[in-house]
Amino acid sequence: MHFPTKRFTIILLVVTGLLSIPLVAMEFTNDVNWSLSDFVIAGFLLFGTGLACEFSLQNIQKTTYRLAICGGLLLLLCLLWLELAVGIFGSPISGN
Repeated sequence: MHFPTKRFTIILLVVTGLLSIPLVAMEFTNDVNWSLSDFVIAGFLLFGTGLACEFSLQNIQKTTYRLAICGGLLLLLCLLWLELAVGIFGSPISGN
């Protein structure tokens, strides 16, 4: 698998930017209380989703399939993020 340097760098910058939001918020409010494991899990989810979308963009030719796969990956990310955050499905990974 070959990653174009520009897109890979953009993925890293976006993930870093998104993770800096709760890091900065923790300095100003007590409502945001993330541990190191929260940042690691969020980074893994965001970076993994970015790489999976990049992989699909590189290897799938038809634009409709590319959009469907990337949309499905983003939906899966949102559902998993919600489950980890508030436990909307009540599964064991939600911490309940």
